[in-house]
Amino acid sequence: MTTVEGVLPEGAIIDWDALRAEAITAMKNAYAPYSKYAVGAAAFTADGRLVSGCNVENASYGLTLCAECALVGNLHMTGGGQLRAFYCVDAAGNVLMPCGRCRQLLHEFRAPGMELMTTQGIRTMDQVLPDAFGPQHLED
Repeated sequence: MTTVEGVLPEGAIIDWDALRAEAITAMKNAYAPYSKYAVGAAAFTADGRLVSGCNVENASYGLTLCAECALVGNLHMTGGGQLRAFYCVDAAGNVLMPCGRCRQLLHEFRAPGMELMTTQGIRTMDQVLPDAFGPQHLED
């Protein structure tokens, strides 16, 4: 975990280059002996922390953890909170779009107005997962 100077209130300028660099660093720790497809992810939290994660494969393929899963685990291990901006990369440093499962996971822990770097540029969480199911649907 890295602490970024200050906080990232809604509307703050996101340092996308720093997020990409952190995602690349995380990707270098990936455990991908089966697919050979290393993935790294990084996010700024609403309170200015930087969290990251990498994919961790398993011989029982269904037990593989995506980089986004590791990132959310890191988020909770380092104090919890909400995600403000997100970036995911492959081994070449190219932007990756989270799969549907991971979009749902990121949605659960998003800050209002959360942004993601996508293959089409910066998008909000609401744009990449419209009409999402969330905790509010489980309330009476």
